[in-house]
Amino acid sequence: MRRICSFAVVAAVLIGCSSARQAPTPRQDPTPTVAPATSRRPAPAPTRTTTTRPPGNPSPQRRMRLAKTIHGNISPKSVVASGDGYVIAQNMMYRHSITVYDRSYRLVKTISDRVDLQALGGPAADGPVRGAPVEAAFSPDARYAYVSNYSMYGPGYAREGSDRCSPGSAIDPSFVYRLSMRRLAVDRVGRVGQVPKYVAGTPDGRLVLVTNWCSYDLSVLSSRTLKELRRVRLGTYPRGIAVHPRSHTAYVAVMGSTRIAAVNLRSFTVRWIEGVGSGPRHLVIDPAGRWLYATLNGEGRVAKIDLRSRRVVARVATGRAPRSMAIAEDGRSLYVVNYGSDTVSKLRTSDLRVLQVVPTNRHPIGIAYDVHRGAGHVWVACYSGTIMVFKDR
Repeated sequence: MRRICSFAVVAAVLIGCSSARQAPTPRQDPTPTVAPATSRRPAPAPTRTTTTRPPGNPSPQRRMRLAKTIHGNISPKSVVASGDGYVIAQNMMYRHSITVYDRSYRLVKTISDRVDLQALGGPAADGPVRGAPVEAAFSPDARYAYVSNYSMYGPGYAREGSDRCSPGSAIDPSFVYRLSMRRLAVDRVGRVGQVPKYVAGTPDGRLVLVTNWCSYDLSVLSSRTLKELRRVRLGTYPRGIAVHPRSHTAYVAVMGSTRIAAVNLRSFTVRWIEGVGSGPRHLVIDPAGRWLYATLNGEGRVAKIDLRSRRVVARVATGRAPRSMAIAEDGRSLYVVNYGSDTVSKLRTSDLRVLQVVPTNRHPIGIAYDVHRGAGHVWVACYSGTIMVFKDR
């Protein structure tokens, strides 16, 4: 019976992942030609806004209203806010780019994923290669952003990544890029496993953590050098990461299962939170480090977990295929994108009550929360080719 259930969980994961891969039409670009090293920058460059005045009302008392829809040459898989004025979107192999925006919703720069690996601390290659930016995370001081690449393309990288895979699959390892937010350019690369998905930095600024979808493990990198310090074996299809505010534990969603790994970031031993639900994908932790929240892609729900007892205390249905989440600055509201329902659900964290549901463009998949000028700003990456920004006030 256990074998049948495990097969059902993995099947649900693969169905969800396949739909994500099919959203845009991928460009076949295994061997890119050399292009100029500079990236496109609109002129004049806008001024970055760093005002972070908090909202006056608790987040559950606010309402989301659409403020802006951003178009362009994008197919955003994820969107991440720096907290000090920048928001970046990762556009996979469909656009081979990272797009940088300011708080006025203006495009600041389009950064190409074409790099010289050896010049940036990586191995020698016979020419420039390209990546496929999928997820990103900022360093605690927002000086750097770390970007995972689903797959690499170019000389020496002919074995493309896939969502249907295992550690024995013929897939090339990939890389994490480090972006200098001062220069808005890639300044270092770090080699990781097969098909890296989620990336997170520890709040103490010491480590960068990357889940390798096809390697079934977690890469632990030095944030200073991007050298891999160790691998932690996890299981079938590791995905989302949430790090405790005191940086002692990383929680990792293992999407091909019903459980979450708790990785000790000193000893790198693993304990498990069992019975979370089918296909845990994305994780967020509250500012105090007491509660963990998980999207359950396989069953259309969000789970709330008490980290003291390591037990699920509540679940709620939000829509079809909930993918990513963000949490308000006060820890009292969650914002969940429902990929199959084309909606964002706002939840009250105390009891997971659904407070609001707003429609989005097709296939919302990434989400970020930013605070400035007395309001929350919810950025939603729609895989169909837009970014929607909702003011929550």
